[in-house]
Amino acid sequence: MRRTRAHKVREPRRAIGGPARDLLVLHASELITLRGPLGPRVREDASRLGLLEDGALYAQSGRIVEVGPTSQVLSRHARADRVIDATGKVVLPGFVDAHTHAVFAGSREHEVEWKAEGVSYEGIAARGGGIQHTVRATREASEDELVRMGGERLRRMRSHGTTTVEVKSGYGLRTKDEIKILRAIEKAGERADVHVVRTFLGAHAVPPEFEGRADDYVDALASETLDAVVTEGLASFCDVFVERGYFTVDQGRRLLDRALDLGLAPKIHADELSDGGGAKLAAELRATSADHLVHASDGGIEAMVRAGVIGVLLPATSLASRMPFADGRKLLEAGAPVALGTDFNPNCWCESMQLVIALACHHNGLTPAQAITGATINAAHAVGRAADVGSLEPGKRADVVVLDLPSYRHLGYRLGGNAAEIVVKDGREVSGRALTK
Repeated sequence: MRRTRAHKVREPRRAIGGPARDLLVLHASELITLRGPLGPRVREDASRLGLLEDGALYAQSGRIVEVGPTSQVLSRHARADRVIDATGKVVLPGFVDAHTHAVFAGSREHEVEWKAEGVSYEGIAARGGGIQHTVRATREASEDELVRMGGERLRRMRSHGTTTVEVKSGYGLRTKDEIKILRAIEKAGERADVHVVRTFLGAHAVPPEFEGRADDYVDALASETLDAVVTEGLASFCDVFVERGYFTVDQGRRLLDRALDLGLAPKIHADELSDGGGAKLAAELRATSADHLVHASDGGIEAMVRAGVIGVLLPATSLASRMPFADGRKLLEAGAPVALGTDFNPNCWCESMQLVIALACHHNGLTPAQAITGATINAAHAVGRAADVGSLEPGKRADVVVLDLPSYRHLGYRLGGNAAEIVVKDGREVSGRALTK
């Protein structure tokens, strides 16, 4: 039986004066801890949420100190600078968005009409839309403009409960503009009070000045641009769009081998429009993740499982681009770890991981528990931050979301809206209605 407010024996007193240093979250109807194995969650573990009824959390100096039943936590931590009463609420780790392109200039709302007419992804690009349209606008924008626009987007994402975001470059496609974007990503994250993980995606498309010379462009990326990115410490990952009409498997291998030599972990946009061999290349290189996977072959999935590659599913992109949805059930049953991302970009303007979780349940074959795992701890592994975020466990960052929902299953059930009542980043309330005692 869940405890209600009438069952409370002792309430903590709020410390008087001075800056807030510690936090108590009490009486969560469902506290989703995601405690479990150290690695990405696969098979049965992907459905184990570490749920506590009448759960509580105590954090100090931005880090979690204790998680457990409210009575237990209160017996050891009776005072706090801030106290959140989560009676009747779901409490879970801040969402980790494993794949975005959130820093760019311009927009592409005009393409919605083309999509309604049945124009394909490739057809939109042929009309002068798509990636190249955004490249033109982003090259013209200043770094300050990108910081301002990116910061606004990241704040809106944070208001939906996202506290850690992977953000890719890829709309500059020449050294100075890729560097500009990567610098802007970091500053936008600071402005929005969101932790960002930067990925260099110079191989997003072949720029106009290299039209018909993709090999020459890859050579330039692998030397001048990668050297500049690494010298300035601007990224943790290097990504390549391995796809027909973009970059071949051999070109992707060449660039990612060079990135590995320089200390950047590989990621791959894999098998989004066709089975282009991206999943197999990700396995060969032991990439951190292979993303999209709409057309990944059985052999590619099996190779990913053997290599421990995380599959990042992006259902909002399938929705926005009128594409099939990746078979998440097949990935899970094969033993692949599955993570989720919004793929926020000018073609898929999605700010909400809550919506992504619901889409993954309705269209990718994930259960609500598996989708929550994909949006938290597995996504944290997909961006190399699982030691810090993705679960509510002692020692990790106190990134917490209080949802005004009666059960976690409503995340997979409800399409649209924002159930995030309070968002806590590093132990500080950064969004939501004030329920602080």
